[in-house]
Amino acid sequence: MTTRTQKFKSNAEQSPPMFENKLLNRLSQTHIATPIVIFLVYATGLLWYTEVRTDIPTLIVVLVFLVGTLGFTFMEYAVHRWVYHPPHGASEAYKQATYKLHGMHHDYPKDKRRLAMPPLVAIALATGLLFLFELVLGQYAFSYLAGFVVGYALYLMVHYTVHIYAPPRNFLRALWVNHSIHHYSEDEVLFGVSQPLWDYVFGTMPKSARDKQMAREIHR
Repeated sequence: MTTRTQKFKSNAEQSPPMFENKLLNRLSQTHIATPIVIFLVYATGLLWYTEVRTDIPTLIVVLVFLVGTLGFTFMEYAVHRWVYHPPHGASEAYKQATYKLHGMHHDYPKDKRRLAMPPLVAIALATGLLFLFELVLGQYAFSYLAGFVVGYALYLMVHYTVHIYAPPRNFLRALWVNHSIHHYSEDEVLFGVSQPLWDYVFGTMPKSARDKQMAREIHR
């Protein structure tokens, strides 16, 4: 990505240690393929379980799966906007916590090993969501969570690709431009990474003259 501002520290391929403890620091890093493979396999298992252990019609399974994928896109937007980016007036403790979760990524956006949540943390969250979804959705929880984690895997693919590779010369280029604006120009817009749907819904598409100019200049 072409740098237009100084809203980051370095485009180096490795960021400083997140933890002093070497083991903890190593666990905070992951190859992007690891969580993608884990969650695609997990989703396959959930769908298989739904097919063999429930009487839900296949068409309904597919529809619930797609709703789960859509549900993830909202979660992607909501967590990115309202959790990872501290609101004005947030405490220092909250800012420090979100810096480890996301702020370091803004400072070192090219670090390949910190472009995904560590697998152990992601698996723990997915397991917690399975119990929550089952409580609310019953037997539909398995296909919903399958769509949800596939949405996460697709998000990881997009996020990694827009940070590491040059943009294509087609309509997908907009994903590169949008995420570059968020990183290098204005971090209070464009919270959707895999798609801009919820930015349109919640009015966080670029509006200022600076952002519009940025959109025209990035990746020309």
